[in-house]
Amino acid sequence: MLYFFSFDFVLSLYRMIDLNVYNKLDPQKGRLLITEPFEESSYFNRSVVLLCEHNQDGSFGFVLNNYVDVRLSDFQGLPTADDVGFEARIGLGGPVSSKNLYYIHTLGDKLPNSVQVTKEIYAGGDFELLKNMLISGAIQQNEIRFFLGYSGWVEKQLDGELKHNAWLVADVHNTAEIMNTKNETLWSDYMSRQGGKYKAFAHFPKNPTLN
Repeated sequence: MLYFFSFDFVLSLYRMIDLNVYNKLDPQKGRLLITEPFEESSYFNRSVVLLCEHNQDGSFGFVLNNYVDVRLSDFQGLPTADDVGFEARIGLGGPVSSKNLYYIHTLGDKLPNSVQVTKEIYAGGDFELLKNMLISGAIQQNEIRFFLGYSGWVEKQLDGELKHNAWLVADVHNTAEIMNTKNETLWSDYMSRQGGKYKAFAHFPKNPTLN
């Protein structure tokens, strides 16, 4: 369903609705960060970030719904789409180390040295074995996701951003949704699930002055 708002209508909503986000959940490994509707950063505009670590030393994760026009085979030693049986869509995980390739997966112990993030999602693992598994067809498209770069926060930085209402913290709804690179509505889906005013946020235009 499509929603169309006039500029005057959006302005009236601004006057009626508190546009800040308020968290009932604390950030932790395996939870999501959802940006507030009007974040203007090119990396984080209407993004959903999977937190892969959050502790006293800092935090890091991957933006799940931002992509780059790069193929897996563009990286030395990695197979083509014909070799693996699918075209892996590469995400732009964040602004840190944006020339390096990272990955999350649901392979668990099949990929040694992986770090468990949620009950079903893992990060990293034996890269040489991963390449062999890809070439042999042992990995399905919905079992792995690749990212260029990651999103990182130093000690207390994320907590400071949360105090300034930059992010909404949410639990993962289901693993399949996180691993699906064809989902173009991840941000609005998760924002809408928070209910109340957040459901309205999910349908706000990115730039109300253009409506």
